[in-house]
Amino acid sequence: MAQSEREKMVAGAWYNCVDAELDVLRALAAEAVFEHRSMSPAERGDIAPKLRALLGSAGEGTRIEAPFHCAYGFNIHLGAGVFLNAGCTILDTAPVRIGAGTMFGPGVQVYCPEHHKDPVLRRAGLEIGRPVIIGRNVWIGGSAILLGGIEIGDDAIVGAGSVVTKSVAAGATVVGNPARSIAG
Repeated sequence: MAQSEREKMVAGAWYNCVDAELDVLRALAAEAVFEHRSMSPAERGDIAPKLRALLGSAGEGTRIEAPFHCAYGFNIHLGAGVFLNAGCTILDTAPVRIGAGTMFGPGVQVYCPEHHKDPVLRRAGLEIGRPVIIGRNVWIGGSAILLGGIEIGDDAIVGAGSVVTKSVAAGATVVGNPARSIAG
């Protein structure tokens, strides 16, 4: 039996993102994100109920400021005490694991999908999801962009506005576009 597009996505294979089942899953995420953005902070708490239920996991003391956007939510795993500041976007077409105590500045973006390089296949919706793994106690500065397929080691720092295209060693500080290591 042929795999569904969701099964291909979850398996890390090329899949067609223009798919009815994926549309339904994105709509569920949109509803959860809307509730999170629309609730008063006192009522919402650290994470609105629908968004908390949607996430793959969220450790104790994790906080997501509004607005927030995600593609699916179920691929996002947040350790204890993770803080995502306002305006963060996670396009989680693959697993995104964020270690305990990690903090995102405002407007940080995580992009797991990679669209096909062939323009005909790209127009047809073919893409693949690449995971993003972020260690413990990492600081990601505001408006940084993290591309799929990277890992960021424990205690690393990504400077504001940086574009991370390659993995970052534990304890390293990277800045720029593309992000490069600097003496810290």
